[in-house]
Amino acid sequence: MAPRLSLVLHTHMPYVEGFGTWPFGEEWLFEAAATVYVPLLRLLDDHPSAVTLSVTPVLADQLYAPGVHSRLLSFLRDLRVTTHALDAEGCRAGGEPELAAEVERAGGDYSRAADALDALGDGGLARGLMKHAAWTSSATHAVLPLVATDAGVRLQLRAGIEAHRARRDGAWGGGFWLPECAHAPWLHPLLEEAGVHATCVDLTDVLPGVNTPLETEDGPLLVPIDRKVLELVWSDGGYPAGGAYRDTHRKTVHHHNPWANDGAVYDRDRAREQAAADARDFLTHVAARDGELVVCALDTELLGHHWYEGLDWLEALLDLAPSHGVELIGLDDALPLTPTIPAPPDLPTTTWGTPRTLWTWDGPQVADLAFATRAAELRTIAAGPSADARAIRELLALQSSDWAFLITRDISGPYPRDRADGHLAALNAALAAPGTHDAALRSLAPFADPAMLLVP
Repeated sequence: MAPRLSLVLHTHMPYVEGFGTWPFGEEWLFEAAATVYVPLLRLLDDHPSAVTLSVTPVLADQLYAPGVHSRLLSFLRDLRVTTHALDAEGCRAGGEPELAAEVERAGGDYSRAADALDALGDGGLARGLMKHAAWTSSATHAVLPLVATDAGVRLQLRAGIEAHRARRDGAWGGGFWLPECAHAPWLHPLLEEAGVHATCVDLTDVLPGVNTPLETEDGPLLVPIDRKVLELVWSDGGYPAGGAYRDTHRKTVHHHNPWANDGAVYDRDRAREQAAADARDFLTHVAARDGELVVCALDTELLGHHWYEGLDWLEALLDLAPSHGVELIGLDDALPLTPTIPAPPDLPTTTWGTPRTLWTWDGPQVADLAFATRAAELRTIAAGPSADARAIRELLALQSSDWAFLITRDISGPYPRDRADGHLAALNAALAAPGTHDAALRSLAPFADPAMLLVP
């Protein structure tokens, strides 16, 4: 029996719209839109049922935000055109015409993305992604096992799921991405209450070799991701480390990347050939798993932003799968066809972080933030009806997993602590003077309501 492959793409960006520009801020969103989301739409339209796409509500909030479309076009057609031109000129002046030519070629990516965005129209990118987004997530990508109360979890679940349903005309099959794959058994009844029927977990170190979906007594189906195939792509020695691929660490003055990993000037044709070879290699590994459901989950932003050729690899994989005897199937379609086993009663809390615990989000380096966030949640709930819409939006923003992740990885300077401190201060101000602040926090969580904290 042919193996079935479910590719789950988890699509998420921190809430950066309107909060800073370069080097940390909404340019992250604009880069991801240009290098990942826009070209991904074509693949999703060409292969509408081959990939399971999750889009976090907080990402959709940003893509739907007023003014984003015009600012994104300006970024692509003005700023990126200028920076590529400056670097090309600098390379030529330095006697590096081949580097200059590659910088100019790469600049065309942004021009094409701008043209595609223009064709989609204002809000078209968000609508295009949501058309394919079968799965949703919590409102602001909170690590749910670190949320202090059932009420706080309900708020994250309800605000996120309501936004997803509204943007897809009510369509949702119950697929839910646990942010950071962070799972704890005590969440099961709350997930079930919210309508969640299936979610992915990383049990690699807990149940080695177990890839069969697990039935829980009081919650959703737990679907283990297959780390053996995932790490072919996403690990220190994974495909993106190949010599022909673009080196994303070596940068020009304006942060462009005209070199390959092996030090040569980047050659687009050579890299595409490598992407096709790696797609064949991946499918060979999957094809060896006769009769199994193989679930490979990846951050969507890996494919194009962090791994420039990632979408070339994905396109080759989608095209070549039938010839390798691999059936591509959406996870919602695959689960009814897949045998299950009972979940062990004593599963520990797990994530797909390193290590696969909560350490990235509650270790000593961010323990102060974790405790401050939990205390803020307790104050918000204790405020009862006087906790207004602005207060709960600031709480949701504070609970985002992104601030602790960025601090732990030390990849964005003071930005994440400044953001967390700002949302905490604004939350305290909203609790101190309810009803006196604008209920909106830019476009964050437009469907959040204080009533969501209540037991149904």
